[in-house]
Amino acid sequence: MLVLLLLIPVSVLAQVATQVGAGEEGNQRTGQANIWHDPSGQATLADALAALQSGSFSPLAGGGSTGLQKGSYWSYFELHNTHQQALPLHLEYVDHQLIRLQAFARGESSADFLELVDLAMGEPFTQRPVFHNRFVVPVELPPGETVKFLVRYDSEEAGFVFPSMRIWTPDALSKSHTGETAILAFLFGGIALISLFSLIVGITTGDSSFFAYFVYGISKIVAWGTILGFTHQYVLQQDFHWSYMSATGAISILCGVVFDRLFLQTRKYTPRLDYILILMMVNAGILLISAILQLKAVALISITLALLLYPASTVIALVRWRQGSSEAAVFAVGWTLLLAGLFYQALRDLGVVDHNLVNYYLPPLSSFVEMVTIMAAMGIKLRRVRIQALESERQYRRHLEQSKVKLEGLVRARTEELEKAKQLAEMEARTDPLTGIRNRRSFLADAELCIKRAYRQSEPASLLMFDIDHFKSINDEHGHGVGDEALRQFSAAIQTKIRETDVFGRLGGEEFALLITESRPDSLHTAERLRDAIAGIRLPTPAGEVSFTSSIGVAHTDNDVSVEQLMRQADLALYRAKQQGRNQVVDYASDADTATERRLTTSDTAGVEPA
Repeated sequence: MLVLLLLIPVSVLAQVATQVGAGEEGNQRTGQANIWHDPSGQATLADALAALQSGSFSPLAGGGSTGLQKGSYWSYFELHNTHQQALPLHLEYVDHQLIRLQAFARGESSADFLELVDLAMGEPFTQRPVFHNRFVVPVELPPGETVKFLVRYDSEEAGFVFPSMRIWTPDALSKSHTGETAILAFLFGGIALISLFSLIVGITTGDSSFFAYFVYGISKIVAWGTILGFTHQYVLQQDFHWSYMSATGAISILCGVVFDRLFLQTRKYTPRLDYILILMMVNAGILLISAILQLKAVALISITLALLLYPASTVIALVRWRQGSSEAAVFAVGWTLLLAGLFYQALRDLGVVDHNLVNYYLPPLSSFVEMVTIMAAMGIKLRRVRIQALESERQYRRHLEQSKVKLEGLVRARTEELEKAKQLAEMEARTDPLTGIRNRRSFLADAELCIKRAYRQSEPASLLMFDIDHFKSINDEHGHGVGDEALRQFSAAIQTKIRETDVFGRLGGEEFALLITESRPDSLHTAERLRDAIAGIRLPTPAGEVSFTSSIGVAHTDNDVSVEQLMRQADLALYRAKQQGRNQVVDYASDADTATERRLTTSDTAGVEPA
């Protein structure tokens, strides 16, 4: 080993050592003037010293990143303690994307390089010499001496390496780490509050996009906490693996794309562009699977593809904005800010721009700004939905009022129809369907009332019973149609000769009754007048004109008697009219009609019908 040290080229040994003192606050770095790439990743310290002796170490081109390379990188640098007392320092690796770090040092009084630390991501966090989310190498420089260092940076398989370390005093690094942690706590806390608010709004409104945004926000916190090393530092201190970073990143990407589809409603409004988001979801699934199976090369390709597809969400949002969605424009701004942070990170990883704390935390910061901006877009959407809901409610109330008026009109019309139907039903129940006059039931009810009213007013009442003479022969000789017409003509002839206060009805068949409030002489006169009117009826038939007559029986009362009693008396008088030759008016006589009633009763008992 000593021989190898003696063979190190003078150009390397003569490099200017970095001057350090008690005020180091991370502004100085170990430098990238002497970097050696070991593609196999299997080189030992002796191999690195041999490469250093052969002049294989050379300055790293670019802004500090090796780019996506396999294997490991070695860095050689020197630190000179300008103080005359021992100087404790912390050398902090500048990034989190490192699987293993080994550091070796040789002081002026040492013959060989001695191992300072061998740090690995998969080892328990408690074994680290410094409690920090990134790799930190504690060293102590003797007073006024220069110490040489060889540091190995290993990403395994393939990865991005930044072979440089910031130089701190222990107190300065501790304060810086506390500040970083506070800033991230603020960012994560803000995202958590936004996520919680989205959850509450989602529960209140039932909008699935708010639930998706809640899950997306939580996934961001988990992903960035894992990627930046805080999950390993505070949560999973044992058996941590790089695949956890890829897995949480994949879940965050998947949740973000799902939210994009729901918020922008791409399936409904931009179905063709929606296939791009579906492709992004599939790619996120591949990234998750590769992380679970620990396929680092596949995971890196999938992450690169995800970054290339990310701008599609902005394009889709702009399309939705052109379609009239104002919240989509705000969404496009927020997503573009996230893209800016991720794009700058990509430039840093590729070595286009220098690595520093600002661009190191730019991606999580842009994620926070994206969450705030998109939350504003969600607020616009919520306001639009609320306005639409109010407008829908107003339209519903207008429609309800119109329906109420319409319903009231329909109910009123239906009520009128029912009232008319009721009146019609009552009329049909009270009216003879053939002649249009009262039927038997209606006549009896109205006649009873008329008799009582006449009695109260001390007026006489007379009941006229009609029977069309030889009506059966009309039906037999000319048919029932002529018979029906005879009944209608008969009713019409009577109705034209009586008053509105008179009660006229059909009792059945060819029998009719008329109740009038007239004295005996007047009622007999009325009966004769009606008989003459009936005799004047002429019915045209195919066989010639048909005429007919009517027999009339009359009964009178000055007392409160029942209509049935008057009908019996008038019926007896009608019977006598028929017996005496028909087509005549016969007045009820108590003695003669009593004998007739007795004779009829005897005949009925003997089974003999009257002629």
